[in-house]
Amino acid sequence: MEVVAVKNSLKVYRAMHDLTQEQLADKIGVSRQTVIAIESNKYLPSLGLAFKIAQLFEVRVEDIFTEAVEKNEN
Repeated sequence: MEVVAVKNSLKVYRAMHDLTQEQLADKIGVSRQTVIAIESNKYLPSLGLAFKIAQLFEVRVEDIFTEAVEKNEN
């Protein structure tokens, strides 16, 4: 059975643009805790928020958020 998970490189893009978690949170209208949760793959942003993040960094959503297929041996 395959399980699809979403991985992201938000921390990398944030660092490339020299933004703190707080600054990024302010720019996209969420809390710093939400940014932390997204970066640690504990929270999957809504499609609208994912687009907002991508627009901020002037990249495609797929450049930041990618699907990772994991196989479960059951």
